[in-house]
Amino acid sequence: MDIDDLDHRLIALLRRDARLPVATLAQKLAVSRGTVGNRLRKLEDAGVIVGYTVQLRPDARADEIRAWMGIQVEGNQTRGVIASLLGEPGVAALHDTNGRWDLLAELRAGSMAELSQVLERIRLLKGIRGTETSIHLATYR
Repeated sequence: MDIDDLDHRLIALLRRDARLPVATLAQKLAVSRGTVGNRLRKLEDAGVIVGYTVQLRPDARADEIRAWMGIQVEGNQTRGVIASLLGEPGVAALHDTNGRWDLLAELRAGSMAELSQVLERIRLLKGIRGTETSIHLATYR
């Protein structure tokens, strides 16, 4: 699926607040409510948007498992990989980087089994050449 600038801006607004009404999204994007509704349906049908979630403060769930995943992207497929990762509920944040890894994803899961499922879903995405994951143990600052 080709994701254009409007789709990216819509996804960005939803990542900040997935509860925004369609009318508010339309106003912020300067398009009609029908356009927003059609775009949402298209993104959902294509599997780019796979759900809407609540975000908690990092310290709100002490039992939550956090991990960092370095991701190597195959060729020029970065945009498609980013779009797929933005639709993955286990990805709390996604960063463009330089060096060995093309992308750095912050992952969150409620259990090791759930983290394993997130890792498997990500590794199966088209355009991903390789990954390396480290579990977050402690934060000192």
